[in-house]
Amino acid sequence: MVNQLTSCFFKKMRIIYAVIAIVLLCNKIGVAQSTFEDMLKAHMDELLAPIETVPDEILPNPVLQSLTAPSGWGGYGSYIFGGIGGNYWQPYMRKPDFISFAGFCFGDPERAVNIALSVNAADVSRVSNFSGNISVSRRVLTGSSISAGAMQLFADKFITDSPGATVYFAFSHAIQSLPSDLNPGSSKLTYTIGIGTGRFYRKSPYDIEAGRGSRGTAVFATLSYELLKKVNFNVEWSGMNLGCSFGLKPFDNPLAVGIGLTNLTRYSSDRVNASFVVCYPLSIKRI
Repeated sequence: MVNQLTSCFFKKMRIIYAVIAIVLLCNKIGVAQSTFEDMLKAHMDELLAPIETVPDEILPNPVLQSLTAPSGWGGYGSYIFGGIGGNYWQPYMRKPDFISFAGFCFGDPERAVNIALSVNAADVSRVSNFSGNISVSRRVLTGSSISAGAMQLFADKFITDSPGATVYFAFSHAIQSLPSDLNPGSSKLTYTIGIGTGRFYRKSPYDIEAGRGSRGTAVFATLSYELLKKVNFNVEWSGMNLGCSFGLKPFDNPLAVGIGLTNLTRYSSDRVNASFVVCYPLSIKRI
């Protein structure tokens, strides 16, 4: 049966795809696939490598900064990564939904670009219902980065209810006037703003049938504030709905965890949904 995750997650997921910043910074379908790919993408983006800095420049901390929207930050160097995400319950359904993902990134975003490629499996138990993601990121200005990408590529049209591939552009900035006392070289406050098609703009058939309209804003945004050394609090607009989450880095390794609530308003979904993502990046140099 087709998974039904709608709005926030992977309509951004809508946009963590939480499904392409620790690829991210070390930092499917049904409507559900769409939502998870976004979540995962967003978090691979933040989960990968620590980013090199120029003198006096501060960057985002290495903790997850969004569940439902992609980031302008990408990886730095060559990494492989993988993880799993989920929603509970799925919008308009009484069961949870999960998605797994794996991929790699390579390239120097200061001298050229970093490219991240990943594959999602929306049916975790059967390891099936595949789709792909790609993200290209580039450092610009001081404490800023941009990315452009596509999600849900090559999804099976007989399984997915996705409106097709989602294309997006994102700009992220680490506020230079708020240096962190807990993570040297990092900013306490970072934000992302972007625009996209597909999951950021087109609502699910279930939302339309429920009278919640057929279109989102196409614009997504996130704001992430450092609460503790390894904890961020994030507020997110996925293009479809409002969400909030905590980014966690529980151990002294690259493991990244995000937990939060999505679909906080009645703009999409029939209820508030609990979501999570777990991602681990590994430098190819260490293999």
